[in-house]
Amino acid sequence: MHQKSLTELRAALDAKTISAVELAQVFLQRIDAACDLNAFISVDHDLTLEQAKAADALIAKGEAGPLTGLPIAHKDVFVTRGWTSTAGSKMLENYTSPFDATVVERLKSAGVVTLGKTNMDEFAMGSSNENSYFGAVKNPWDLKAVPGGSSGGSAAAVAARLAPAATGTDTGGSIRQPASFTGITGIKPTYGRVSRYGMIAFASSLDQGGPMARSAADCGVLLNAIASFDPRDSTSLERDDEDYTRYLGQPWSGHDANKPLAGLRIGLPKEFFGEGLSAEVRSAVDAALKQYEALGATLVDVSLPKTELSIPVYYIIAPAEASSNLSRFDGVRYGHRAAGYTDLLDMYKKSRAEGFGPEVKRRILVGAYVLSHGYYDAYYLQAQKIRRIIAQDFQEAFKHCDVIMGPVAPSVAWNLGEKTDDPVQMYLADIYTLSISLAGLPGMSVPCGFGAAGSAHATRPVGLQIIGNYFNEARLLQVADAFQRATDWHLKSPAWEELSPRSTDSLSPGGAHASLEAARREA
Repeated sequence: MHQKSLTELRAALDAKTISAVELAQVFLQRIDAACDLNAFISVDHDLTLEQAKAADALIAKGEAGPLTGLPIAHKDVFVTRGWTSTAGSKMLENYTSPFDATVVERLKSAGVVTLGKTNMDEFAMGSSNENSYFGAVKNPWDLKAVPGGSSGGSAAAVAARLAPAATGTDTGGSIRQPASFTGITGIKPTYGRVSRYGMIAFASSLDQGGPMARSAADCGVLLNAIASFDPRDSTSLERDDEDYTRYLGQPWSGHDANKPLAGLRIGLPKEFFGEGLSAEVRSAVDAALKQYEALGATLVDVSLPKTELSIPVYYIIAPAEASSNLSRFDGVRYGHRAAGYTDLLDMYKKSRAEGFGPEVKRRILVGAYVLSHGYYDAYYLQAQKIRRIIAQDFQEAFKHCDVIMGPVAPSVAWNLGEKTDDPVQMYLADIYTLSISLAGLPGMSVPCGFGAAGSAHATRPVGLQIIGNYFNEARLLQVADAFQRATDWHLKSPAWEELSPRSTDSLSPGGAHASLEAARREA
């Protein structure tokens, strides 16, 4: 069952070949056995099985919807009633939310069963999932490699078949890059498509939730459930709901079954294929583009001249917004409070010093600096002006193409610890994803190959990035789905069980959480 898609699991539930409770137990057992991956922060068997029983009751009454009884994991940046919601930080280690994030609320209303909360870079700040207070997540394709970040726990969980799908968030590439590194599919919708209400904020003008799953088809089903206007979110877009799966399996134009994408123009930015792109990633992406040509698409050269400025622009705007958003964590209302202090100011200082990790502190300092008197105009205001120019570059490119394609990252996943001492090198790894986030465009990652055969990276996946114009998610999913119907990269799964065998714990309540704690103590 763990190798089946959401569509296949739906059919199994409807045919009653398996119950929602039994299906949840399959994945809970796998989660228990995969503690070494450290993909989950919290798992609660009681809560999960309670939801599964409720789903079975709906199925028995014939009242099941498309998602009723299907299990999913949530990135721990979404507050969830009944579960701890930590954002991967000591600051929120014991925080339990009294309400659900809109994304969680909508999926719960659809009958989805929550498997647990996945590990992540602290407050979504990172590209490797090594910044979590709860320890680094391992890539199930190669336990020496990072899974990408900040949604690394969600990506690793889906890749290792611990969950058929998971929620993630993308601020500068945090859905697309870990999806690429772990060989799964992930989509970042147009900014404002998915409500940020209940999503613990990092950078408010950039944060966007989205689904991570094995295939574009599964992502489309989930996007249908979570993308809708939310009056509680001031940045939510007030647009009519749509079916994001409506083009799946349909030809782009015409009716040639052998050329389903005839008429599709794919833009190739020269800036995405220049110096800095590894040969093995280039080879996998080139092969994917050849496949698209075989499907009838035409390749068109385009230019995004301000791509190289996306890194300095992002690392001014995002830390500035983070410094403002994280000011609420002061030890007064909720979150970590220092045990000993002399006065209110001392409590603020000690609580924040103890509660935040090094990368979060680094970005708060940068953000406070660029917003300070005398530097706001020179840094933050200039960055916002260039951000607008970056968005205009994309609009110029879309005059000549329907979608834009290229690599997600310059390399395959790097080794754990390889870049932790050099934050700038970590930041440079986001060169191909940041501009899309700054422009607020939809983008996704689709598995398209692996590292060079015979090399140390031979088992590390490569993702193809597909970028669309505003509100073109349904077309992006169509283009990705056509590729996945013609290839099997998205069907491949890692042999992490063989790499790191671990006995399965019993399915007693709390068993998985106890196993997680034991694994962390061993680490």
